[in-house]
Amino acid sequence: MGVDAVEPDIVVSRDGVLVVRHENEIGSTTDVSTRREFADRRTTKTVDGAELTGWFTEDFTWDELATLRCRERLPKIRAGSATFDDQQPVLRLRDVLDLVRAGSLDQGREIGVVLEIKHATYFEGLGWDVAALVDAELRDAGWARGELPLIVESFESTVLRRLQARGIRGTYIYLLEAAGRPFDLLAAQGKAALTYKQTAAPAGLDALAGVVDGISVDKRMILAPDRLGRMTGPTSVVADAHARGLQVFTWTCRPENAFLVGQFRSRGDSAAFGDWEAEWSVIRDAGVDGVFVDHADLGVGFFRR
Repeated sequence: MGVDAVEPDIVVSRDGVLVVRHENEIGSTTDVSTRREFADRRTTKTVDGAELTGWFTEDFTWDELATLRCRERLPKIRAGSATFDDQQPVLRLRDVLDLVRAGSLDQGREIGVVLEIKHATYFEGLGWDVAALVDAELRDAGWARGELPLIVESFESTVLRRLQARGIRGTYIYLLEAAGRPFDLLAAQGKAALTYKQTAAPAGLDALAGVVDGISVDKRMILAPDRLGRMTGPTSVVADAHARGLQVFTWTCRPENAFLVGQFRSRGDSAAFGDWEAEWSVIRDAGVDGVFVDHADLGVGFFRR
């Protein structure tokens, strides 16, 4: 469809395999809840400060995870996607790296990977050095020395620094939520840790310059909706970051009402498309360097137009 890159989120299996899942809890994104042999794996854990109940990748070997099939996380909003439920296997990071390399060769153009590392501090508490696992996988797959475009991103700056120190060539992007604190810094510093909002302020961006290549922000940090869902942005975060030599990406541009700022929603239900072009226009005109989209065709058509 013409995208620049594919973004897999990665978590860890019980035997140290890097698995592509949005979260380590997989009850809502696979068929594991229907598998009687795994019924006793359902448990409650605290991940990055949040209590979750379900099934977790770190309790399964890769061979076990490979028997599962994927499901749409939001079937009421993404009914079309849900028609593929229980058909496609869970992938490893290595699978995605190989698929993207093959796609680059087939299309005769470079396609990159944006590798998002999830829950690094949490997995460290379980005994896994996530930076070491990623380092080994990228080197083995031929993605560590700039062979193809690689971006590494995380909500935790600690794991980014550790990968940089290992000599992995790529672009390093610090992910910023609209609220809260990064779990790695919260675990180390408590409430003295900077909030994401403070990090996106000029003084926080000063500290990032020269340390990472850029930031990737929740789109609300650009649009700045008020309590009534009316946009008050665009804010200065893009210009402030650019002034310090930092790239700026944003997530996630989606067309459905459920994900749009209130003023851009249509009269339909949460799955109906609202005035997504109006919202995306604000993001584009703010001068971002790139966006994340779920609908690749819409994203390429709009932002390349």
